[in-house]
Amino acid sequence: MTENWQLHVDAGQENDPVFVGVGEIPTGKFPDRSFIEGLTSVAVMALRDAGMVPRDIDTILLIPCLHSGADQADLVFSRMAEELGIHGSCKSSFMVHSGGSTSDNAVRAAHGLIATGHAKNVLVLQCERWGSADLNEMITMLSKNGIPGEWELPTGIQFNAIGAMIMRRYMHASGSTAEELASVCVTLRKWANLNENAMFYTKPLTVEQILASRMVADPLHSFECPPMADGACAFVMTSAGVAKKRGISSGVRVAGSGGCVSHYCLSQESDQAVLGWPLAAERAWNQSGWGPKDADIGEIYDSYAAVTAIALEGIGVAEKGEGARWFAAGHGDPGGKLPMNTNGGLLSAGHTGVGGGTALLVEGIRQLLHRAPAKRQVEGCERAIIGGTGGSYMDAQILLLERTKLGA
Repeated sequence: MTENWQLHVDAGQENDPVFVGVGEIPTGKFPDRSFIEGLTSVAVMALRDAGMVPRDIDTILLIPCLHSGADQADLVFSRMAEELGIHGSCKSSFMVHSGGSTSDNAVRAAHGLIATGHAKNVLVLQCERWGSADLNEMITMLSKNGIPGEWELPTGIQFNAIGAMIMRRYMHASGSTAEELASVCVTLRKWANLNENAMFYTKPLTVEQILASRMVADPLHSFECPPMADGACAFVMTSAGVAKKRGISSGVRVAGSGGCVSHYCLSQESDQAVLGWPLAAERAWNQSGWGPKDADIGEIYDSYAAVTAIALEGIGVAEKGEGARWFAAGHGDPGGKLPMNTNGGLLSAGHTGVGGGTALLVEGIRQLLHRAPAKRQVEGCERAIIGGTGGSYMDAQILLLERTKLGA
């Protein structure tokens, strides 16, 4: 916990939005677990964690899936309201989509609805079946979606190639070694080994194993690529006033929010070793009134190691050029000075498509509510940095969250 800082933050006005519950099921390959089963399971878990039942929810906000157009259509057309038995009482069910940064923008949407009185209790749902989907279809999708058809698709660019290009540029700009970047993956695996819901819960990983794995797109090895997985998670937001009336004594509030959309075509990004993080961070820190040294944990999008190292520098956690070496020094490990991606991240908990960022957000909320399993709970966790990015790292989105007192 930040020195000399106690849980004294008041949520403020009665309509100030707060997170009060989360739900999650194991991530991996579960071919017998249906899409709707996953969504319904995490909905019930999040509601129970918040001390609510389905009828308390008046708004459902959906995180999209990428494995199936038909399943996506079911979400768009409000199937979950009926599955939860709240058709008729539910005021609104709709979807937000910005790729890997969707969860950040979903929070902003839910926050606005609650703060303005358009919603009372918002349930945000996500489920993905990347691990059980047809592999060829997923490879085709990841080789085309979000890749500019006129300029980049004809050259053979796809997401592992994009990850490799950013990694190469970052290595050149920072002087980071392959070993130092591999250490990012090792840190995340240490956290996954503490998370029973993680895809690689029982599988340790070393730098040597990573560098001995198959080269996918130089300098990117196969163990540095995110594994496609099935997974689902959810969270509940309400107002401080409603939470108090329900006897909830503490929640999690948004202290600051900042974003920067920097490009669509990766070739139009002026510096792939920087991306949009510095501007997004400046906007978020200016709102919050606190800085990177005040944070207790970070939950930063990690589809590739270099993406997270770059983000840490832009956010101000690590010095310029030191992001990978920050990980190599063990600063993000369990017991480190800023525990990072405490669920194992996309690289070790599993990449659940758009939901990878949602899982990191849910983990941050869980840590701030002090409801993580004891072996993974960061002691005295009061403030968190949440970071997401979508597409070919087209944007940088930051939420600064803090634990807040709601009542006596």
